[in-house]
Amino acid sequence: MHLVFISSEYPLWAPGGFGTFLQTFGRSLVAAGHAVSIVGVGDSTTEIVIEDAGVKLYRLPKKKGKLPAFLHNRKVLNSKLKQLHHEQTIDMIEAAEGGLALLRLPTIKKVIRLHGGHHFFAEAERRGINWRKGLLEKRSFAKADGFIAVSKYVKEHTAQYLSYHNKPVEVIHHPMNTETTIPETESKPDHVLFAGTVCEKKGVRELIKAFKIVREHYPEKVLNIYGRDWFYPDGRSYIAQLKKDLNSTYFDQVIFHGSVSREVLFKRYAEAAFCVFPSHMETQGLVTLEAMLLGKPVIFSEYGPGPETITHGETGLLCDVYNPKDLAQKMVWCIENTEGANKLGENAAVKVAQKYDRNVILEENLTFYKKIQTRG
Repeated sequence: MHLVFISSEYPLWAPGGFGTFLQTFGRSLVAAGHAVSIVGVGDSTTEIVIEDAGVKLYRLPKKKGKLPAFLHNRKVLNSKLKQLHHEQTIDMIEAAEGGLALLRLPTIKKVIRLHGGHHFFAEAERRGINWRKGLLEKRSFAKADGFIAVSKYVKEHTAQYLSYHNKPVEVIHHPMNTETTIPETESKPDHVLFAGTVCEKKGVRELIKAFKIVREHYPEKVLNIYGRDWFYPDGRSYIAQLKKDLNSTYFDQVIFHGSVSREVLFKRYAEAAFCVFPSHMETQGLVTLEAMLLGKPVIFSEYGPGPETITHGETGLLCDVYNPKDLAQKMVWCIENTEGANKLGENAAVKVAQKYDRNVILEENLTFYKKIQTRG
């Protein structure tokens, strides 16, 4: 099969959970004998072509001149897809929620993988639906021949806002490279780790409030925050705003490291005593799975996909992410019960290796693709 994914996210281009998924999944498809092309608009005025372990990456030129961005993107995307289809017949096109809206290739089957779109995150971001973005998602959903949800939660929550048009919808989990080995690095038992975009919906504010409570009892602890800063529409930095809202004592022993490569992040996972991911809203939470796979004790949200991902008290801890006191209590438990916390991490590694094995999940995806191809 020749599969094309519409995305401007990829570890060689830009960080993000969707891009990390594409790299893991794309490499697995190539290793199984399939052709994989990833197409997205970039930030250069010329097209850039890269190959990553057999995955072909096409970074299309950005807008120049007076043509509106969406018209430019529609033009270059459709032109590239027609070229690729001519060179090697495309069997399936896949995109995230709004990714099919601009496409004009009615004869090629198309799938949307639900990673969390504009409608999905509206509640967590406490905003209304932007009419333009909302319309694009609706058009995209109407063009899809099928849908893959990375969790039961994202499937059900998205259905509150958008119609699947009576087309097939299947839950297929994130593929994980279960052959990943724990990096050799020095353990830092006083270090606590968070990874993800530093923004409100990731629960960073509550995490910092909770960590202040923890440090009242354990002042030597250090909170390491890895991930890019988020910016408001007016250009303000979320981290800068957070430091305005909370006094300086909240940031004692809190270190913002910015974005790092996955290789570096995996080493930081290995060093940490435990990891905390208090997201208000997630489709699945890739960093959660990564940390669990490496055998780290993880504190995750009791909402959304949390109960699908973690069995509380067995493979990790679930908390009320809106309540800093509850979050702090779970962190203190990990500090005071090292043996029990480590057991959670050991159990988590076994569970993730079984449930998210990339080879098993690859076959689940291929079976779904074939189902869509044969459907009238």
